[in-house]
Formats: sequence, C-alpha cells, structure tokens
Amino acid sequence: MNSEKLTSHLRVDRYGNFSLTDAIRPSLDLQVVPREGFRMEIYRDPRAGLEVPVLAAAISRERLFDSFLNLLSPLGDVVDVVLETSHESEGNGHRDLYREQIELPILMSHLCDYENLMLNDGCTGIAVISNTAPMEVQFDEHKLLVVYARDLDPFERILRQDGIPRDDCLKLITEAEHLHSTDPHHGEEFEQLCYRLGIGAAAEHVNW
Repeated sequence: MNSEKLTSHLRVDRYGNFSLTDAIRPSLDLQVVPREGFRMEIYRDPRAGLEVPVLAAAISRERLFDSFLNLLSPLGDVVDVVLETSHESEGNGHRDLYREQIELPILMSHLCDYENLMLNDGCTGIAVISNTAPMEVQFDEHKLLVVYARDLDPFERILRQDGIPRDDCLKLITEAEHLHSTDPHHGEEFEQLCYRLGIGAAAEHVNW
C-alpha cells in the first residue's frame, strides 16, 4: 500500500454533504461512499428464534452527537449502559463494561463532557438500554447509530425531525472494508469516562 496514498485518503473526511468523524474511514477504493440516512429492517437469529426490528443510521458529523442524545429520550428516565472498548486489544477483540441503573439526564451530562471521545475515537462505543421495555440505542465504534426495539416509530420520528432521510437501500460503512482510528489520549479519556459512570465489570450481551 502506498503510504502517501493512504495518508491522503485518511485526510479526506467529507463526501458531498456528509462529513465523517476522525474515528473511521472507508476503504481506499470506496466500496461504500458514506452518505446520510437511516434504514429499517428485521434482525433475525434463527437459532434463537429471535426477530427484532432494527434501525441503523449514518449521520453527518455536525449533528451526529445531538441525534444520538435525541434518540435516548424514548428509553425512559433510568437506563443501563454498556461501554464498548477495543483499546489495547488485538484483532477484532473488544471488552464490554456494564453499569446498571443510571438516571438518563446524568448519563447524558457525562457523555456531553466526553463528546470528543464519543465522536472521534474508533475504539469506543456505547449501548444505552431501557429499563422499562426491550429497547436499546447503540452509538458504535463506526459512529453509526443503531436502535433495537419492538416499536421503532418513536425513533423514526426523532430522526425525521432531525432532517435525516429514510433510505432502506442505504449502504453502511461496516458493509465493506474500512479503517478505524484512535489516539493514546482517547484510551485515557475512556478510562476517565468509566470512572465517571462507575463502570468496571464485564457485561453480558443483552438478551431480548
């Protein structure tokens, strides 16, 4: 791989009207060209007999974090949190760290203090889980927003109010080769966020 070509590619963060954060870049050959929108489908796990509606959104950098916070409102006043990290990991491995029962306004306040980490670290992700119904909002390492819920209507309304168009043919950056980016100081910030949230124990995967 030509290092100059790679360096030039990593500097490009805008594709038309869509801006990426520093966390992620598409493949050099642009197998998927990033663009804004959301799609809705059904996640199926035949072995578990599970079918769950899912909404996935790619949102331009300048309004991504605000849209994430807006999507949390249907989850209720008290939520559980899973922080995902692939800092200091090898290959595709990552750790999930769990915190039960935190008031949503308090969580949102802490996350606002770490907006730069959430947006620009390709090794940090978060899932926020409702205590009142099977609903989950993820802001993953690829800086995509993913919602699992039996009823996606409230979340769809929020995205439409934010001006995000629905496009069920939308291709996501995860559906092709892509590059993650991080920085040593992001690892330190992640540990600080864990301390703020009182997080430290490994999490089990959320069961529907």
